[in-house]
Amino acid sequence: MHDPHSRGAGFFNATQMDSTLKTLIDRLDTSDIGGTTVIRSACPIPSFGDLSSCRVATLGINPSNQEFVDRSGKELQGKLRRFHTLKSLGVSSWAEVDARHRGKILELCRTYFRPDRNPYWWFKKLDKVVAGAKASYYDSSRPACHLDLVPYATMSKWSDLRTRQKRLLLAVAGDTLGRLLRDSPVRILILNGRCVVEQFQKLAGTTLPSQEMPSWSLRSGSKSPVAFKGEVDSFSGIDFGRKISVLGFTHNLQGSHGMTTEVAAAIREWIAQASEQTLP
Repeated sequence: MHDPHSRGAGFFNATQMDSTLKTLIDRLDTSDIGGTTVIRSACPIPSFGDLSSCRVATLGINPSNQEFVDRSGKELQGKLRRFHTLKSLGVSSWAEVDARHRGKILELCRTYFRPDRNPYWWFKKLDKVVAGAKASYYDSSRPACHLDLVPYATMSKWSDLRTRQKRLLLAVAGDTLGRLLRDSPVRILILNGRCVVEQFQKLAGTTLPSQEMPSWSLRSGSKSPVAFKGEVDSFSGIDFGRKISVLGFTHNLQGSHGMTTEVAAAIREWIAQASEQTLP
């Protein structure tokens, strides 16, 4: 029997993802992108992992520059390479990129978490929490993937960008997440960190129900942690044709000062309880 919740409203296929990637590549040449610190030689990253097979996805702000370069700023090469650049594709501009090049970019997106692909360490901490939703980036039998609100890597961290640059990037890429989720089988979206939650709510035009979680407090004595749990059926004007469960937390698992394994375990358990009805 057909499960109406097993897929997105559309039929996720290579053509749809190729179309989304083509749009993102075309936008690299816009004046808005030109006014930001986007790494112009780096390809857009629509997804980390195979979105077509995932019921669980995590959400961040934008890809790290270390997906493309080492700490000295030198482009990753050979087995260390994670994603394509103009250089690795053998072209001098994005205007030269065709379907064959886009296929190469998407292949590295789909296979990102394979052990031979040198996935960035950043995902390991998040994966331990994703386990609460019975999923993992690294297990193809119950795969999770990662998405970003802005699928372009910037030379500096998001927190270091000027407000105008952030606004431009969110405006340029704001509809991408909606299109990806609409055409995917994702049923649970996990938001990692206060900034992600705030920007997601703005673009989704919604306020997620929230609850203070004193048991998640850190030794640093920062603001009281908050958990978010709700549902959305659209994003940035893109209708999903179904509801997606959204779970979020103000802690950034990789960036919150004083994050402990105990707090991470508590967040994982909360995700497990919150996702029980969505993913039996």
